[in-house]
Amino acid sequence: MVNNMDVQKLSQESLDRAMRWFGDWNKNWQAIANEISDYSKRSFEQSTKAFEKLLSAKSMEQAIEIQTDYARRACEDYLQEMTKLGNMYANFAKEVYKPLDTGN
Repeated sequence: MVNNMDVQKLSQESLDRAMRWFGDWNKNWQAIANEISDYSKRSFEQSTKAFEKLLSAKSMEQAIEIQTDYARRACEDYLQEMTKLGNMYANFAKEVYKPLDTGN
């Protein structure tokens, strides 16, 4: 037989668990959004600097070198950022769904 105190305790534990889950969920989304925002800012700054260098190029060869260097760095940065975001999403999924797997 289940008494009223057991039901209240179970309800409070469920509410506490749900609030922790929501807090973790929100914290992870904020971290991902901040990372994307930071990457966008860095990318814009790097492309602006590359454009300024291109404007000051003295020859076609120098312009090609500047553009090639920028493209290489931009690609490397993009791949690094996507790896970092992929890891963040994977950790997010593990953290958020952990209570469902363990029954906690």
